[in-house]
Parts: sequence; structure tokens; C-alpha cells
Amino acid sequence: MRFAALAVLAGAVVLPMAVGAAQNEAPSVYSDAAALGKLMFFDPSLSASGKMSCASCHSPSHAYGPPNGLAAQLGGPDMHSQGTRAVPSLRYVLNRTPMWSHAQAASMSERLSETDNAPVGGFGWDGRFNRLHDQASFPLFNPDEMANKNPAAVLAKLEQAPYAARFRDVFGQNIFADPTRAFAQAMYAIERFELEDPSFHPYTSKFDYYLDGKVQLTARELRGKRLFDDPTGGNCASCHIDQSGVDGSHPLFTDFNFQALGVPRNPELRANADPKYFDMGLCGPLRTDQSSDKRNCGLFKSVSLRNTATRQVFFHNGRFHTLKDALRFYVQRDTNPAKWYPKDAHGKVDKFNDLPVALRANVDTTDEPLTRKQGERPVWTERDIDDVAAFLATLTDGYRR
Repeated sequence: MRFAALAVLAGAVVLPMAVGAAQNEAPSVYSDAAALGKLMFFDPSLSASGKMSCASCHSPSHAYGPPNGLAAQLGGPDMHSQGTRAVPSLRYVLNRTPMWSHAQAASMSERLSETDNAPVGGFGWDGRFNRLHDQASFPLFNPDEMANKNPAAVLAKLEQAPYAARFRDVFGQNIFADPTRAFAQAMYAIERFELEDPSFHPYTSKFDYYLDGKVQLTARELRGKRLFDDPTGGNCASCHIDQSGVDGSHPLFTDFNFQALGVPRNPELRANADPKYFDMGLCGPLRTDQSSDKRNCGLFKSVSLRNTATRQVFFHNGRFHTLKDALRFYVQRDTNPAKWYPKDAHGKVDKFNDLPVALRANVDTTDEPLTRKQGERPVWTERDIDDVAAFLATLTDGYRR
């Protein structure tokens, strides 16, 4: 199910820039647009509350991910509104791919099998943004985040910002006379910051140095990698690719694809207090253009595992708060479902309870280790989980040799 779409990407889609430490030389100077984008990224005055910037949720000191263990961050005009999804990391966004639907990809390559029905690529948990500047605009208007009513509200704040004169110098003295163009240039500036600043794509983890032959992994880390790679065991590398590219480029630990893993419903999310509310990923409620194909419901992006050991919240709904619990769920979901899911009114384990009953067939039960049956032995022991966690810790940037 996972490999044909990846083959299309490898054979027919050109990534925005090459991946890898060797190609990742830090620029000596930002472009003028990127320098402006940096100022905007850290500017809380661009929010309705005056207290939230892009960096509030995408903290540089937390690999541009959330700075805490909240399942979803708080925002809105009064900073009391809760989002509906965990905040993904923006690190390594430079190398992600645009969204390709099944039909688009199939028209490009006969290698895409008829069983590969999900789109691939894009930005965000549901891949609904094809370009970084489109993704950057969403938090500005989300009522649970920066909560601006419209682009005019953002531009009014920009015109009063300490760097407004610099904005005019870069984009034209009359730029604010054309609101459409002014807003587009503002989002372009944020995009350039994310692409040009080396802190977004440092490739300074122990694993990067290992790939370059500069350090060795410990016995535990190597054992964890073997467990991670084993197609009959953890099978993690089938989605979170850990092999170098043919040009020596370093992997991002994602295949840009979408999966339905059946993560349990999270009571920490206020939206889930409504029993009729379901976050169905590609199917909505935020994304609507893929909802006609019900096979897309419940599918979310396979995110990069780089810096995952630094996170305090895991999966799209923030259901788990430690890496080891996330790993335990992955290998014990089917062997011990009562550990992860509640019981329904009849006393039966309500498996895959974060999807409507009619759509639970979309959850992956065909790829290892998600094929196991209740009562069987999980593919990993607790020692195995410790070793895999040790391997994943080698993906944390900032390793000092």
C-alpha cells in the first residue's frame, strides 16, 4: 500500500531543494524577504490577542514544534481557545513535497497500483497546503490561533509594525496600497525565512554524523535501528524511511504518505466533548476536497521522526505524551486493545473509537505490526521499546561529537 506512491515521487516529482547535510550550506546572508519573514515569525502583534506569534507554537528551541505537552495549543482573541490538532514541527519543511492526488499521480506513472488511493505530500496533518506560504496564512485566521478576521486586519498590524518601513523598502513604497499583493508578499517572506534559515534544516543529529562516517552508534542504538527497520517486526522504515538517497542525501524519516492508524480518541481535546465530532484527516473537517472518497477518511500524514525524542505530544490528536507510550501503542494496539481503548455501553472494547463506526475499516490492519490479533505477543518487548527509543534519540539535532 505504501510504496507505489513513493515510487511516483522518486521518479516524477522534483523536490523543492536537495536533501542532505552536504547540500545544506548555511547562507552567508538572508535575502531581504527572509529577514523580514523572521521578524514576522516572532511578532506576537500580528495576532488578535497580541500575545501569539508563529514561534509561540513552533518554538525554535523545540525543533520548531510545540514548547509543551498540551494536546493542542491555546490561542484565539483571549488565548483561551483550544485547537483541534497537535502542532507539527516545521523543521525540515524545506524538503517536503506538494500534494499529489491519486488521480494526478496515476496519470504520471503506471507504477501506482490500484490499491494506492490516498494522496501523498503536502503540508500539515492533512496535506491541504501545497505551498509554504499557503500554510503560513492558516494560523493567522484560525479562530483558535492568531484569530485575525481577514487579511486587512493583518496588514493593518503590519503597517504599524516597527519593521513597516523595511517592508516598504523590500516590496515597494506603495505596497500597502495593493492589499492582495501586500499580503502575498508577507506570506512569501515567511516562506523564505523557513527555507533560508539553517535552523530549519540543520542535519546535526548523531544519526547524520553516523551516515557521514564520523561517529558510531552504540550497540543499543544499532539494535533499535534493526528493530525499526525489520519488515516483519516494527516495520517503521516502510513509512519513516531511514536510508540515504542515491546521491548520498540524508533521509527525512517520512515517505510523505498518509495512514490511518486508529489512534484512540483524546479526551484532552475540547472538540471531542461532542460525541458527533470526528477529525477525519483527509476527509475533514478542515480539508474538504478529498472527502468524496470515503477511503480517505481517517488518514493523516506520516510525519518526519527527526527530533521526535524531544516532543511531549504525539500523533495528530496529541493522545500520547511520551515517545515510549507512542511506541507501545503502535505494537500493542491489536494484541491488547483494552489497554488503549474504552469499553462501549455493552462492555465491548470500542476499538478505533476516534472514527465513526462505518469508517473504521479504513484503519491499517494489513501492514506489520498492525496485523496482530488480540492475545498474541507484541512484536516488541519493553527492552525492544527502550532500544528503539534510544535509536530515535539519535535523530535529535544539536549532537556534540
